[in-house]
Amino acid sequence: MADQAARERALGLVLELVVLLGQDMSKRLEQDHLSDSRAGVLWTIRQQGPMTQRELAAARHVTPRNVTGLVDGLEAAGLVRRTPHPTDRRATLVELTGAGTDIVERLEREQLEFTTLLFDGMPQEQFESLTRGLDEIVGRIKGAL
Repeated sequence: MADQAARERALGLVLELVVLLGQDMSKRLEQDHLSDSRAGVLWTIRQQGPMTQRELAAARHVTPRNVTGLVDGLEAAGLVRRTPHPTDRRATLVELTGAGTDIVERLEREQLEFTTLLFDGMPQEQFESLTRGLDEIVGRIKGAL
């Protein structure tokens, strides 16, 4: 078990990492005038496919009203479109447009490049140890929430 000073140092590094990753992501999203929330909507649709706004709200853990505002903004920017639901005439599906897909694909490429920057050259044993440690930390945080 690590001593108190080592634990405090580890926490400080985790917090610094959170800040640095947030700054990097914000910088990347600013290029496309995207907020974290709007980018999250694009990522969700990319990963799960077209969905209703209610499904999108559940997937993003936000209110349907919040999703309406996000989708309105993304639609105005030409990044998503609403289409009639094929089986429920009361609902619409939200899907990516070509421009929305282009942005998400570029962000995916940038994420892959960033992964390479972070982990290339790290010895396999160190990488596996880091991954196990991060899994443990994430699990503890999720368990506490």
